[in-house]
Formats: sequence, structure tokens, C-alpha cells
Amino acid sequence: MTTLRLATFNVENLFARWRFKDNVDPANANSRGWVVDQTRFEELGVDDKAITGAAVRDIAADVLCLQEVENVDTLKHFRAQALGGRSQYPYVAGVDGNDPRLIDVAVLSKWPITHVRSYQHLMDPASPTAALFSRDCLEVDIEVETDQDRKASVTLFVNHFKSMLGGRAETRPKRERQSAKVMEIVTDRFGREPGAHPFVILGDLNDYLEPNGNGSSGIDELVNWDQVDNVVTRLPAEERWTHYWSGGDEYRQLDYLLLSTSLAQAAPDVLPEILRKGMPLRATKYKGPRFPGVGQDRPKASDHGPVIIRLEVQ
Repeated sequence: MTTLRLATFNVENLFARWRFKDNVDPANANSRGWVVDQTRFEELGVDDKAITGAAVRDIAADVLCLQEVENVDTLKHFRAQALGGRSQYPYVAGVDGNDPRLIDVAVLSKWPITHVRSYQHLMDPASPTAALFSRDCLEVDIEVETDQDRKASVTLFVNHFKSMLGGRAETRPKRERQSAKVMEIVTDRFGREPGAHPFVILGDLNDYLEPNGNGSSGIDELVNWDQVDNVVTRLPAEERWTHYWSGGDEYRQLDYLLLSTSLAQAAPDVLPEILRKGMPLRATKYKGPRFPGVGQDRPKASDHGPVIIRLEVQ
């Protein structure tokens, strides 16, 4: 049996973005075309990325699943600048998805990634001209060594569902369709009782389970599926929040680790962790320490807290 530390983290706009330096005239800056030249440009979001890097180092995951990464090259640059380079996370997976803001899902791993499959091409049955997944449902197999040099595989389904921008009730049907398709994908992969296999559905599902004045949840069918275990419910109710929305002064769980029932049963007493040290000061419900430099709104690691669990793989 091998212990694998797994985390999901919405890193909030991990982009490669640049601006002209203060002494550069943009009209005269493109003599060689739009080349990112450090004598003319400087990288944006450096302070945020430094705190995000501190958060990732603190998470100390063997496998880290990410949301809101611009692309694999940006992730590799971040790995080199903030995480100690390739030696810390030799394996990277990501596929350009569907979001017009270029926010994708991706994976960093200390263990080999042996299989990657994207579902970003699937079309929404309610709108044949639109993609079903707002970003992607990225299917990734992680190979780990267990006792006596045996190898085992854990499958991850990394998601970032439709946001609630525009209203929870108005956007709920899209998340319902995304949830149903994820369940279908898992069942197609593992059969009618997929919970017997080692997999995790995880990521930012952009909804919570509690009903409110804007209606019910769009993800309850998936989160309450009898083939998975929402391990965050092992924590007291007041400790389950992963995101703070100042617009409604709401602390909610938007980020999920849904372990297959077999993985959950292999470590029934292991509690998940939610790291909030990189969240902005405006999230006042959190009274613990923060990383140096965190501001009222920014800089920050993210507006989400990563969720971490220790798996027992056999």
C-alpha cells in the first residue's frame, strides 16, 4: 500500500500576462513584432504568483490538480519560478479547453502520468453549437508503486464546471448536464459499479449543495452519487467552506474531492485539509495565519482554498 497526497486547487488566473514598462512607448515597442522582451515588458501578477507558489509548496501534494491555468507552458514557467523546477513535479498534463478567457484544468504530479484523455470536444445536447464542458473534464491516470514493486493506477477526472455568473438558477441546468456527463464518463470507463475502482472526481464544481433563494444545486446528483464519497463532509459543517464571495457575504464549498467508494473505504478516518492561508484578508471568517504579503483583496494565492486528502493506494 502507498500513501498518495492529492489536492485540487483553483489558482485563479494563473496567466502569462505582460505589460509595457513605464519608460517604454508602445508605439515604438514592436519593431520586431510582438516579442516578449524583458527590456520592454514586465510580467503581471508576480506578487500573486509568489503567494500561489507558497501555497503549492505548503500543500506538498504528490499530485496537484489545478483549475484556471492558461496553458501547460505557463504552468511549466510557474513550476520553474515558484516550485523548484522539473525535479519537484516531473510530470505535467493539460489540454487547451473551451473557456474564452483561456482558463484550463491541468495536473502536476510526482508520479508518472500514463494516460490523458480530454472531453473538451463534447457538445452540449441543449445547444448543439456550444461545448458541454466550460473548460474540460480531463481524465488522467497516475501510476504509483505499491508494496513489493507492484504498480497501481488511480484515475482522476479534473473538472471546472460552469460558473454561477448570471445567476445560480439561470446557470444551474448547464452544471446539471455537466454532472450527468461526468457520471456517464466514469461509468463508461469502469462499468456499472465504478465505485469499486480507484478514481477521484475533483475540481471546482462552481456550486454548493444547500438550496437558497436562487434555487437548488446543480451538482447534487453527482456529489451524492452512491459511487463516490464527498470527503469534505468528514469535517464539521462550519469548516467545509473553500470559497468566499463578498457579493453575498457567503462562505461555501465550491471545490470537491469525490473519492470512489473503494478509495474512501481504504482510509475511512482520514480527514481532508482545506488550506486558507493564501486567501485574501476580506475572508474574515478565517482567523488563522496567512502567507506574508497577502492583502485585503490582493495580492493573494487565490480566492479559493485548496482541498487535500491522503489516499491509500493498493
